[in-house]
Amino acid sequence: MPIFGTDGVRGLANGVLTADLALSLAQATAVVLGQGRTAEARKAEGKRLTAVVGRDPRVSGHFISAAVAAGLASSGVDVLDAGVIPTPALAFLVADRDADFGVMISASHNPAPDNGIKIFARGGVKLPDVVEARIEAAMSGEKLLPTGAGVGRISRFSDAEDRYVVHLLGSLPNQLDGIHVVLDCAHGAASGVSPETFKDAGAEVTVIGADPDGLNINEGVGSTHLDNLAEAVIRLGADIGIAHDGDADRCLAVDAAGKVIDGDQIMAILAVSMKERGHLTDDTLVATVMSNLGLHVAMREHGITVRQTAVGDRYVLEDMNAGGYALGGEQSGHVIMSEYATTGDGLLTGLHLVAEMARTKKTAAELASVMTVYPQVLINVRGVDRTRVNDDDGLLAAVREIESELGDTGRVLLRASGTEQLVRVMVEAADAESVKRHAERLADLVLERLAL
Repeated sequence: MPIFGTDGVRGLANGVLTADLALSLAQATAVVLGQGRTAEARKAEGKRLTAVVGRDPRVSGHFISAAVAAGLASSGVDVLDAGVIPTPALAFLVADRDADFGVMISASHNPAPDNGIKIFARGGVKLPDVVEARIEAAMSGEKLLPTGAGVGRISRFSDAEDRYVVHLLGSLPNQLDGIHVVLDCAHGAASGVSPETFKDAGAEVTVIGADPDGLNINEGVGSTHLDNLAEAVIRLGADIGIAHDGDADRCLAVDAAGKVIDGDQIMAILAVSMKERGHLTDDTLVATVMSNLGLHVAMREHGITVRQTAVGDRYVLEDMNAGGYALGGEQSGHVIMSEYATTGDGLLTGLHLVAEMARTKKTAAELASVMTVYPQVLINVRGVDRTRVNDDDGLLAAVREIESELGDTGRVLLRASGTEQLVRVMVEAADAESVKRHAERLADLVLERLAL
C-alpha cells in the first residue's frame, strides 16, 4: 500500500510513522527533488541544496523532525530548522528563501499521538502524485551519502516567524480596527504567531486554545471543536471567532451569535468581495466536489463560475495554477488565495475575512448571508471495500434514481476515502427530511453491496 495519502504521509507516531521511515523518506526526497534543473545548476556551482524544515508542537515532532533533518543533512542538503510554525508558513518560507524544498512535520487536525510528513517543492507548492510515487520508489534505492565537506549543515532559521508575519500583514487591503476577534489556536502551531498577527493588524484579540504542551493539540479545541469558541464569543460579546487546526492551514469561524461560518461560506464572502474589487480572476472560484450546493447557487447569483475538483487542497491548487485563478478551497476551511499563498492558510484566510468586516462595516452574520447552506448529510460507511464504489452497478443505479428525484434542487456523492477503509455518502437538497432519508438508504446499500 502506498505510504502517501491525500496530504502527505500520516499515521501513528512510532507506529506507522517511525524515525527510520522519516529518515529514509528524507533521503529519498533529497534524491528525487535534487534532480531538477535549478538543483543541478546549484550543484554544478559547488553549492549544496537547501531545505526548510518545520513542525507543529506535538511531542513526537521532536524526534521525527530530527530524523528528517538527519536524513537530509546526510544527503548533502543544508537544513534551515524553522521550529514550530504553521504549515502555510513553511510553504511561504520555502519560496521566500528560494529553498529547493521544504518538509513540514504535522498531522494537521489529527489527535496528538498521530503525526505526518508533508513535502513542498521549490516555490512552496505541494508535490503532484507522480513525484510522490518517485520518492516512495527511491526509498528502496541508493542514497546520496556524500562525505567530508559534502554533508549538509543544520542551522536555526531564527527569523522564520517574523518573515511570515510581515508577509501576512502586507497582504491586507485594510486594517482590522474596531473588530473584537476571539482566536482558537487549537493548542497548535499558530498559538504564538496568530494572536501576534491579528493584534498587529489592529484587531482587539482574545485568545483560547493557545497553550500547547505537546499532547493537547486539537483536544476539544480548534476548527474541529467549535463549541468553546462559540461560547467565548457570546460571553465576551465579541464580533467574530476564528478557529485554526493544529497546523493552521485551515480556518473556520463563528459569528457574534455563535453560529458556524464554514469554509464554503468564507469562500463565498471572499469571492464576492474580490469580484467587487476586481481581484477575482475570470470571476471564477475553484472548489471541491464536497462543497455545499448552496455555494453554487450563491455564486451563480453573483455571476461567479464555480469549478469543481477532487477532494484535497492540492487538487484545488493544481486547477487554480492551471487556470491562473485567484481563489479556491474546501468546505473544511482550507482556503487558498493564490496571490499570497501556495496552500491553504488559516491565518491569511481569517485576516482577510475580518478585513472584509472592517471594510464593509458589516457583521460576520451579514456577510455570511450571501450564501444559504443547503441541508447536507454525510455518512461514513466503514467495513466496506472502497475500491469498488465506482464499479457497482446497483449503487450507480441507486444514485441515478435519487438524483432524478432531487432534480436541480439536490445532489448525491459517493466517494472512497483517500486515507481510511470507508466510503463517504453525501446527500444534500433543499428539504432536510428527504436528505436524511436518501442518505441513510444509500449508506445501507453501500454496506450491503460492498461489505468486506
